Amino acid sequence: MAEAVQLRVYSYLDRMQPQFAAYVGTITQGDLPIEGMAALYVEIAPGNEVFRVVDVAVKATEAKPGAQIVEREFGMLEVHSLSQAAVLEAGRVILKELNLKEKDRKKPEVVSIQVITNVDPYQAQLLNRFRRAGMLVAGETLLVLECAPAAYINYATNEAEKAANIKIVHVSSVGRFGRMWLSGTEAEALTAKRAAVEALESLEGV
Repeated sequence: MAEAVQLRVYSYLDRMQPQFAAYVGTITQGDLPIEGMAALYVEIAPGNEVFRVVDVAVKATEAKPGAQIVEREFGMLEVHSLSQAAVLEAGRVILKELNLKEKDRKKPEVVSIQVITNVDPYQAQLLNRFRRAGMLVAGETLLVLECAPAAYINYATNEAEKAANIKIVHVSSVGRFGRMWLSGTEAEALTAKRAAVEALESLEGV
């Protein structure tokens, strides 16, 4: 008997922020998003189910696929469009295909938060070797946030950028946990922290 599909993440972004969209463009292997687009992130298990739901979404709507990833345990997809209606329709089609509702998703959990003030030059150099976005500069404050399921970190990052004048340093949204590194002044990092946590806590789920 086939394993029931688990909706781990269903996360709608109404408007991709400039840095977040630029960052996604550096890692995506699919269609490139741009600032202002709406996006939808869906994470499911078993992972291989992601192939058929991407297929139905792109056939039924004008939304374009930016990601279709299957790793050890989960599958994750992203679709985006300048039309919010197209992205919302893609989500409706995906949920119908899976015979699930948005409320069936897992509720995100903040696993850990660290605010590191006055980052040491040596630590900044170490972290910059792993980053894919902005450069961490010595003396800045670094915000590190980890959540589960992983793909919710995209929503948290986008909402943090809306609220605070920060730099996105790195985002990891595949696997068991999602992580983001943001940097800026201490005040802006704390504002970003508050916005990210509130965004995650506002999402309903099981």
